[in-house]
Amino acid sequence: MMEGDNHRIMPHPLSPSVQKVQDALKALGLPNDVMELQSTTRTSAEAAQAVGCSVEQIAKSIVFRATQTDKPILVIASGSNRVNEKRIESFISEPLGKADADYVRKHTGFVIGGVPPIGHLEKIEIFIDEDLLTYQEIWAAAGSPHAVFKLTPSDLVKMTGGRVVGIK
Repeated sequence: MMEGDNHRIMPHPLSPSVQKVQDALKALGLPNDVMELQSTTRTSAEAAQAVGCSVEQIAKSIVFRATQTDKPILVIASGSNRVNEKRIESFISEPLGKADADYVRKHTGFVIGGVPPIGHLEKIEIFIDEDLLTYQEIWAAAGSPHAVFKLTPSDLVKMTGGRVVGIK
């Protein structure tokens, strides 16, 4: 499907964390297929290059830690947008802190750079960047820094139950 050594789709079976995302999609009755690539999709720019879309079409997952309750907060942002943390704090009524790699894995079950919008270890409050809704198709991480899947913005909202907000 993809050409060039850096972007070839890796042969199946999927790695365990990526298979977990594929299983979550199927459990939701969605037909989306996860793709594992040889090239990294850790950053929005890398993901966009790997799948041939604009950086803005990458739905990047950023996990924060609510500092008073220690709850994870997931912001799914357009790849080119920077999250205005004060804006998210106003929605959750408490300060946000950085989530380190151990915290992200503990609460989502995934590594930074591969956190998908679904399939987490626990229920997570999710905010979705309203800018993602301007695209016909978007791409999200699928459980590893080498895996993505294509979806529509309405699928993202439906599958996550996330709240669509302005994040900038």
